[in-house]
Amino acid sequence: MKIEARQAEAFLKKPNPKVRGVVVYGNDDGLIAERAAQLAKSVCEDLKDPFRVVDIAGDVLKNDPARLADEFGAMSLMGGRRVIRVRPAGEEAVTALENLVVASAGDALVVLEAGNLSPRSGLRTLAETEDCLAALPCYMDSVEQLEGLVESAARAAGISIEADALDWIVERLGGDRGQTRSEIDKLLLYKQSDASKTVTLDDAMAVLGDTAAIGVDNVIAATFDGDLVALDRALDRVFAEGGNAVQLVRSVQRHVDQLHLVAGHAQAGGNLEAAIYKARGLPRGGPVRQRFERHLRSWPLPRLSAALDRVLDAEIQCKSTGLPDEAIARRLCLALASSARQARARRAS
Repeated sequence: MKIEARQAEAFLKKPNPKVRGVVVYGNDDGLIAERAAQLAKSVCEDLKDPFRVVDIAGDVLKNDPARLADEFGAMSLMGGRRVIRVRPAGEEAVTALENLVVASAGDALVVLEAGNLSPRSGLRTLAETEDCLAALPCYMDSVEQLEGLVESAARAAGISIEADALDWIVERLGGDRGQTRSEIDKLLLYKQSDASKTVTLDDAMAVLGDTAAIGVDNVIAATFDGDLVALDRALDRVFAEGGNAVQLVRSVQRHVDQLHLVAGHAQAGGNLEAAIYKARGLPRGGPVRQRFERHLRSWPLPRLSAALDRVLDAEIQCKSTGLPDEAIARRLCLALASSARQARARRAS
């Protein structure tokens, strides 16, 4: 079965007892790890319990596809339901998961942590179509989700956040749930000793305003504007200051995803402004919103679809080819910027 976004939180709190295995996948590694751990803890709170928690590497199942069903049917020596964690899981785990579906008996919960699976993935398809399996997608947080995450964490700490500070924070978070939580915790810890207990824009910039994050914004702007000189300068700055190439690729992907969503609405309804207004998860004003609208007008839907394929391919290369991540990220941004530049030249001619 496929778990829809609106069903995710309820499923995490109380997984369907008929579900034997859950494939947790998407483009947000931090959220995948967080949700997979939450699922595992719904069975066994102590994930270090050697009698009730089993860890298996995905590539092990390639050579021993019967092991998953065997572990599913095994009983804990000390009693209690068991959880089997498979990480990382890829297409090599499909046969093992098929064996789990037909296993005659067992009471464990199998949690598989996969990467960004395409709709054609055998692992994802199997999890979506079998009643005893579930596919739980984990994609980068929208603006609304990030706002809720920040505000709920602040509320729990007895701290409030000014509106302009919240907007600034949200614009700079969201590439990875684990990193997002870390940054939020850092900000709230900074305010714990402050008598005002209110996060201002100055506070947010002082704690989270690292130049690498700002540099990523500059990379995205230059990439989709087709400004090759500014792009080269922004990339140099990001990597000179310790920027993560995979996170940069995911930031580019998030931007393409947002543009693609709104462009799709516009194509269906024929009104760009109405599509921007209707879409959720977009910057609400200021230069970030202006930049988004500029990119939306210069990147038609077919070119955005091609860009999305190129971004996904770059992420796969980062994880599988052994090539330097920085080189892959640079090549991706350069290719997209060149496409924008060529399209602009054709419009001008």
